[in-house]
Amino acid sequence: MSVYEIIMKRRSIRRYKRGSLTKEQIVKLLEAARWAPSAANRQPWHFIVVVDDELKEKLVHACRGQRFVGEAACVIVGLADMERSPKWAIVDTTIALEHIVLVAEEMGLGTCWIGAFEEDKVKNPLGIPDRFKVVALLTVGFPDESPPPRPRRDLTDIASLNTFGSSVAELLT
Repeated sequence: MSVYEIIMKRRSIRRYKRGSLTKEQIVKLLEAARWAPSAANRQPWHFIVVVDDELKEKLVHACRGQRFVGEAACVIVGLADMERSPKWAIVDTTIALEHIVLVAEEMGLGTCWIGAFEEDKVKNPLGIPDRFKVVALLTVGFPDESPPPRPRRDLTDIASLNTFGSSVAELLT
């Protein structure tokens, strides 16, 4: 499957089958993140792979009661080291997390970006130092649903050719 096909196929998964990821699967996901580009190659990220059920339950509460957070095989917490790259750490970490999402889809795993969380309730149980900002959490596991595609804005609404507001219509013919 091509990267383009993976992008078109990928959906946010909020129902997971029981099961654990293998060490090899986890390492492959982390390697995908490790090879992401970053500003000045600073690599200002750190990832916590949470597989412990008690810690996942704490993350459910940190994520405003979203039950599926605790039902996924693991939760990957993406942290931006704000001292290593004050300007770009959040963007760079987001890019690395999306690498995980794409490789997970290629591996037949489901993911969901979690942005609704209380940062202190994530940081405290996981022992995260102050210099790190929690960018997002990713649930990762075996999908127990196949959601249909969500509506997307038309390309002519989100892109311009050469200057802002100039139509991209000629690209579509």
